[in-house]
Amino acid sequence: MNWKFWNKDKSKEKTKKVKKSAGREWFDAILFAVIAATLIRGLFIEAYTIPTGSMEKTLLVGDFLFVSKVNYGARMPITPVSFPFAHHTMPVTGTKAYWDGIQWKYRRLPGLSKVKRNDVVVFNYPMDADAPLSRPVDKRENYIKRCLAIGGDTVSIINAQVYVNGKAAEVPEFGEKYYKVQSDGTEFNPQTLQDMHIEAQRSGEDEYFFNMTGADAAVVKKWSNVKSVTRYIAPTDLQIFPHSPSHKWSADNFGPLIIPEEGWTVKLDSTTFPLYERAIGLYEGNKVERSGNNFLINGKQASTYTFKMNYYWMMGDNRDNSLDSRYWGFVPEDHIVGKALFVWMSWDTNGSFFNKIRWSRILDGIN
Repeated sequence: MNWKFWNKDKSKEKTKKVKKSAGREWFDAILFAVIAATLIRGLFIEAYTIPTGSMEKTLLVGDFLFVSKVNYGARMPITPVSFPFAHHTMPVTGTKAYWDGIQWKYRRLPGLSKVKRNDVVVFNYPMDADAPLSRPVDKRENYIKRCLAIGGDTVSIINAQVYVNGKAAEVPEFGEKYYKVQSDGTEFNPQTLQDMHIEAQRSGEDEYFFNMTGADAAVVKKWSNVKSVTRYIAPTDLQIFPHSPSHKWSADNFGPLIIPEEGWTVKLDSTTFPLYERAIGLYEGNKVERSGNNFLINGKQASTYTFKMNYYWMMGDNRDNSLDSRYWGFVPEDHIVGKALFVWMSWDTNGSFFNKIRWSRILDGIN
């Protein structure tokens, strides 16, 4: 009997390598690149662009930024099923770029630090939680503002000066504000205003509004044809948070207001309820009702509420051209995306052919 039948031909066989087709090699390469890029964008660093002037002159329209996910700890996906590199809408079809049939709880990896006062922060727009714009937290619009106050702080604004815990907050070096400029009747040189990047609007025969930094205001005040330069102070406005007649605040005179922090207990009454109703109900997932002087949380009468998350107060450096926390309130910690690090490219759409790139801003740090 031939006991070697089991390896009759195998001893002579040579191992043959199967060569991948060109199409398979391309597919593997693209798949690896997509996975690697998704991990880098989600866990480490991501590029963003500035579309509006709410942070001028700190950040300009056309600036391209790198935003760190590591500083505050990367937020784990809340909506895990989504199309790669699309935020919430497909670029061509305009349809949803995600499926919200699966929603994970908010979790965040350990970070290098917590959000600090004066940090420039990218976050998801809280007002996107309102129907019919309601989207999952991580699919809401990305905003960028400066953090003026953190959980536990008391913020107030007096005649356009922000105070945190009773102390005047640092004024951004390149932050802008409207100033009322009174001239002697002489016209201002348009080229000078353009060179100083001052937006000027005429409001009367000899009266103008200049949107400019404090340093620019000091220069303008010395011009021979200028009689006076005074900061514009906005009047009371019900569009200001919390949109309540009991809080007659404005963009330049506001508060005092305590920013909620995890573990802080607020006493609910007619004064505090308008301030914290949205955070308790919409951001922390409770059913909140008011019946006369009584307050119901998840169907039970409550006189206090203890917060589960930290919150932040965000404002744009271009104070009179920024829709920020003064208009829509607190930013919850689960909306925080990352810290803005530096400008890696800046593109001026209004520049001449040879001056489209703002070379001086490339690799410029953000302070």
